[in-house]
Order: sequence, then structure tokens, then C-alpha cells
Amino acid sequence: MSAPTTGPGARDDAAAERLRRWRLVLGGGGADGTGCELRGQDAAMDGALASLYGRQPAGENNGADAGRRTAGLGASAPGVARWLGDIRTYFPTSVVQVMQRDAIDRLGLSALLLEPEMLEAVEADVHLVGTLLSLTKVMPETTRETARAVVRKVVEQLEKKLATRTRATLTGALDRSARISRPRHRDIDWDRTIRANLKNYLPEYRTVVPERLIGYGRAAQSVKKEVVLCIDQSGSMAASVVYASVFGAVLASLRAIDTRLVVFDTAVVDLTDQLDDPVDVLFGTQLGGGTDINRALAYCQSRITRPAETVVVLISDLYEGGIRDEMLKRVAAMKASGVQFVTLLALSDEGAPAYDREHAAALAALGAPAFACTPDLFPDVMAAALEKRPLPIPDMAEQR
Repeated sequence: MSAPTTGPGARDDAAAERLRRWRLVLGGGGADGTGCELRGQDAAMDGALASLYGRQPAGENNGADAGRRTAGLGASAPGVARWLGDIRTYFPTSVVQVMQRDAIDRLGLSALLLEPEMLEAVEADVHLVGTLLSLTKVMPETTRETARAVVRKVVEQLEKKLATRTRATLTGALDRSARISRPRHRDIDWDRTIRANLKNYLPEYRTVVPERLIGYGRAAQSVKKEVVLCIDQSGSMAASVVYASVFGAVLASLRAIDTRLVVFDTAVVDLTDQLDDPVDVLFGTQLGGGTDINRALAYCQSRITRPAETVVVLISDLYEGGIRDEMLKRVAAMKASGVQFVTLLALSDEGAPAYDREHAAALAALGAPAFACTPDLFPDVMAAALEKRPLPIPDMAEQR
């Protein structure tokens, strides 16, 4: 006989479950008001949460900071590694990644990521990769290979998720841009030609009169589009650098696109030669430092050989440390020459970051509106730019 789903017993169980959940949320202590005692796995989960979000024990600090949430992990790498193992046992991956980020931000554990045993215990994600990249200058050699393994794991996951759709979307865009309207007989795309002329169907003859022929461009086998990814590597752009490096490698794998990847702060570094391995690209970046967008665009502009067939993608929060007016003049000059210019405030899932609104408005006035772009939207943005169509710009109000 099954247990009743209604009645006093069910209501008691539901009330007990609510108290249990509130107890885990509130963290215990005399002020939680639940009177609920945790046992077994619940107690272990509570301990893991308390290490990160717990309160000071009563009487430890009776000043203004009394009762404030404080750290409980200390500075021991083995202790933190055990804690990381605990949270992976008790919580799903998405929650583990949030708790890891909180631990790094709240408790200042960045230095512990330089410990190999610590890195082996973490649940890798884009944000962790950004943190590791910011530490490369001080990373000991004993940790570097472990860090590369962590970064490679994340990169391979992103490539698996993003590559297929990106290639399919951009290949379709390139095919469409390569079609010609006066093809030779052997170059006619009969499927698209018939669909384009269905309005000319003659029932009495049971045939379609092809007033307009659509053909494949015979130049499709050669490089006919150039893409320049120009990436701001200031510290706030960490996730964007990771995604842009992965997309750069995917674009470079398409024979019909000649891809260049440039990263900058106050200096400019061309990482195009490393695009066959996005991990090498990422370790070639140096997150942090100032920003000179004008200098970076000057370099990109000097490498453009066929403006009408080129797309430049600037990924930056637009906080310019260089010459603002010169930066805007370069964008205007590139657009006037036929370059498709795209400005992304971020390439990540987090939406629009803090950005220079005055510079964004100035770029919009030049016909290069700035907006944040998610990784899922990026293939569509690139396809529209390659085909010279209006960009699928998301509602900025929803991104804030």
C-alpha cells in the first residue's frame, strides 16, 4: 500500500522539508529560528557551505563586524582541495562552479590556484580559465602543465559545444554570398533556382519558367573573406578572451575565411600563427593592464588588403586609454573603405559589462553599434556581417 500523498502526515513531511531547506540556507546558529537539527549528509553539506558562507562564532567579535559572514577555509591548499572534493560530492556542477568563484572572490584564494593539487580538484569552467590566465606571470613551472590541462579541458568542451553550429552557419553564409546570378549551366544551383521561380509555374505545361538563375560561385574554393578578431585583454574581458580564442580557432579551420587574431592592452600582439591551438592563444595573452584601442585598430587596419571582403570584430568594453578621436577616425575610415565593422562589448553569457557609453554612442553614430553578444548568438552575428546584412542586435536593456 502506497503512502498517502495528502493528509496530516504529508503536511508534516512538507513542513519538515521546508525547515530543513531553511536551516541549510540560514546556516544555523542561535538566530536561524528553525530548531532543525541536521544529520548525516545534510550536516556535511552544511559544513561545506559554512566554510564559505558561515558566520563568526558567537563572542569571537563583539564589534561592528559581529555576525558578519566570514571565511572558514583558511589558507591551506590541502584543506581547500578537500573542501572542493566535498562540494563536488554534494552539489551539481553548476552550483560547484558558483561556489568556486565565490571562494576565489570572497576568500582571496587566487594564490592557491598556483598549487597543482588544488588545480586537480577544481571543476573547470570559463571563469576559472580567466583566473588562471591572470596568474600566468607568477605561476610556478610545477603548476604550469596542470594549468594547461585545466584550460585545455575547458577549451575542448567549448569547441565541442560551439564548433559544429558555427561552421554550419558560416558555411551557409559564405555559400549565399558566393552565388552568382548569371551562372554557367554546370554551375546552376537547381534546387534554389526552382524555389526562387515557383511563382512562374505554368500549370498547363506543368513546368517552372526560370526567369532568374542562381548559381554557385566558382571562387568558393579560394579565400574570399577576411575576418580580424581584435580582442581587449584587460582583466574585465577574461571570459570574452576565452570565447574569442575558441571562435578564432573555429574560423581559422574554414578554408573560405582568412582569420587574424589580435590581442591588445597598451601593446598589440598578433597571435594568428597560434590559431591552430586555442590553448596556445590563451597562454599568449596577458590579462590586465591598460587599454589602447586606437593602437590596436591601427595595426588591424594596416593588415587589411581587401576592405570590401573584410569583417573586423572589436571586442572591448571601450574604456580607451589611447587617442579617442583617432580611434573613431580609424573606424570611420575602415567603414568608408567597405569594411564590415562589428563592436562587441563582451563575448560571454554574462550580458553587457560596465562599458564606456560615450564611446559606444560615438561608434553607433558611425554605423557600428556596440552590444554584448552571447556565444550562442556569435555565429549569427558573423553570418550577417559576412553577408552584409543587418546585425541581429539583442535588446541592450535585457543585457543589463
